[in-house]
Amino acid sequence: MRDPIATLRNRWSDSDARTDGGETASKRSLLSRDSVRSAPFWLPPFLLVGLFVYGAVVWNFLLSLTDFSGIGEPDYTDLDVENYLVAFADPIDGLLSTVGLGGEVNGTAPGWSELTVDPVWNSLGNTVALMVGFSAVCLAVGLLLAILVDRGIRFENTFRTIYLLPMSLSFVVTAKFWLYMYNPDTGLINVALGAVGIGPVQIVQNPDLKLGAVAFALIWQFSGYAMIVYLAALRGIPSSHFEAARVDGASTVKMYWRVIIPQLRTATVSALVVITVFALKAFDFLFSMYGGYQPGPSADILATRMVREAYANQNWAYGSTIAVILFVMALCIVAPYVYSQYQRGEL
Repeated sequence: MRDPIATLRNRWSDSDARTDGGETASKRSLLSRDSVRSAPFWLPPFLLVGLFVYGAVVWNFLLSLTDFSGIGEPDYTDLDVENYLVAFADPIDGLLSTVGLGGEVNGTAPGWSELTVDPVWNSLGNTVALMVGFSAVCLAVGLLLAILVDRGIRFENTFRTIYLLPMSLSFVVTAKFWLYMYNPDTGLINVALGAVGIGPVQIVQNPDLKLGAVAFALIWQFSGYAMIVYLAALRGIPSSHFEAARVDGASTVKMYWRVIIPQLRTATVSALVVITVFALKAFDFLFSMYGGYQPGPSADILATRMVREAYANQNWAYGSTIAVILFVMALCIVAPYVYSQYQRGEL
């Protein structure tokens, strides 16, 4: 007859052995994963990016909630949204007239920013106008060029290189090139206008033409990129779609409008995201073309306003506020695209 106490001890020892064995196997499985084994390669860059990119974004947001003027240390003990109230104040009034420090209404002493800065409506409007106009025309020109190149023209590789070459130039080079092209005395544009009895036209100096001149130069630089994106998408469409449209008697215009262009949605979204983000980053272009961060009210965008507030006016907190606005605008452009890519399983 077996000893019951010995039997229970054996069962407990077997149970402990199985538990220890399961924990050991689980640890071995965890350590054998590719993500864990490759941690020495991806973890340091991940931490550095988290610190110097996302950490900087968070710090910039905190700075926008202070009254930091660039002198001394920021005071993080009294955070408020006064800078954002100033940024989006009534553009007719110009300065805050109804909201004081801490969000109080009339009867309180005005905040520091009420006396020194204006709302961002003008810069925001110019930024949106540049972004929309530049993106729409750039995509249209790129699509037209892609269709022409896809028709099997001679010297196709040469034309593709010529169209794409401007994108390899920096904003500084492009700005200096078009500054020469817009020159009222020796610029090629005014020379051409003079040949037909028009001009000279003050393009860069004219407030009504400044923003259009910037958009035109950026279209020249980035339409080649849109062409390459569309050309790759056109080459990915099966030739049977073209043949079926021709068999149905569709003209060339109807074939592209009703059959081909609707299939270029993904290419359009991809090119649009890149182009609009470049429109938000046009500070280098404006700084080089106008020799500083004061291009004038008609061409002033959020990027130039941000740098001017921080470095020229010493309103670092307000400059950080404009930087946050720019970041949110870029996020609103990129985030939906990334989410759609994730939903389609392409990320």
